[in-house]
Amino acid sequence: MSPRAPSRSLALLTAALLLGGCTKETSTPEGGPEADARTLEKLRAEADRVRQGGAPAMRPVPPPREPEESKLAGLAASMGDTGPRKLRLPERNDTVHVDTVAMKVTGLEASHSVKGASGKMGLGLTTEDLFLRVELITQNVGGMPAPLTLDGARLTDAKGQTYPLARDAQAVAGTRPLPTTWAPEQRTEVVLFFEVPPDAVQDDGLALVVRGSGGDVRIPLR
Repeated sequence: MSPRAPSRSLALLTAALLLGGCTKETSTPEGGPEADARTLEKLRAEADRVRQGGAPAMRPVPPPREPEESKLAGLAASMGDTGPRKLRLPERNDTVHVDTVAMKVTGLEASHSVKGASGKMGLGLTTEDLFLRVELITQNVGGMPAPLTLDGARLTDAKGQTYPLARDAQAVAGTRPLPTTWAPEQRTEVVLFFEVPPDAVQDDGLALVVRGSGGDVRIPLR
């Protein structure tokens, strides 16, 4: 080997180490002749190892990222989500009127996942929180058509936190389009989805809020 060979190997090794990242010691802010000497000593030792047949230091290859879909599927499995869990209805489940539309809660279900309806197989949503499914029976008890939009419906809890309609869950679940006008005597079943933290489901102050022409109307859920 020519006298220049060690220098060339040292230069190649230096480049490899730079590409592969610094060690803990070389990344510290220490400077001065002592730090330079230690670095040079390590480079020479690594060069000797390579000349003896060792492989040059390489940057570690990061593990492949798990697809988001697999992570969500694993999340649902780890939570043991076997399907919607029925919740008890409020003790005082009175009929509430929003303008001339009477509303009564008929069902409450909670789940970490929402699966696609028939015709949308394979679609689904998973959350670390909970999807709360609120079922209502509604009827216009007035003699005139009643314009009323439920797009702005929301949940509120005792702490004053608000949770808007989960439109993506509504779409995936394949629920009926929300009506905007009730004809006289029209009777309609309505399903609303909200995404809430688990503790909110048990909140004694949890309520559905619907805006009518005279302001907000609260429908207790707990």
